[in-house]
Amino acid sequence: MTKKEKKDHSGLKWFITVVITTFILSIIFSYISTNAISSLELFPATCILVMTILIGILFDIVGVAVTIAEEEELHAKASKKIEGAKTSIKLVRNSSKVANICADVIGDICGVISGSIAALISIKIMEKFGLKFNLQFIISAVVASLTVGGKAIGKEIAKRNSTKIVHTVGIILGKLSFKKK
Repeated sequence: MTKKEKKDHSGLKWFITVVITTFILSIIFSYISTNAISSLELFPATCILVMTILIGILFDIVGVAVTIAEEEELHAKASKKIEGAKTSIKLVRNSSKVANICADVIGDICGVISGSIAALISIKIMEKFGLKFNLQFIISAVVASLTVGGKAIGKEIAKRNSTKIVHTVGIILGKLSFKKK
């Protein structure tokens, strides 16, 4: 098999992995969030909605940051044996996959889940206050606006602080690593 054939095969393998992972995670998180939200009162349900939006924005920031971070700065940190630098270099070298997982897989799942939660919250509000008109459109619009606006601000933050963000993620992943040191 030639290098080009291996690379083409690698792309197909990544595609299949992402599709299956996204499908499974979507089912799990949608099931959990829908069942959890339906049994909660309005305030805790709204808190979970806000957290879901913030998680989507946070992962979008990381996804953007890894695509524009300066690998050279991270090499300088790695040469000084600064914690998280080596992991950060790996993140930057695999930026397309990391960005795909963060911004697309996690970010989009959070978007879908926040839409479902918004629908459930609108039903709760309508039932609680005896409203006859459908609030779902307004609440969904608010959720979409907050998500898109938050991601717009997040992209600017990622652009200005990309290397610092990636290094922070590298430190966190290093602390979560189960490898023996």
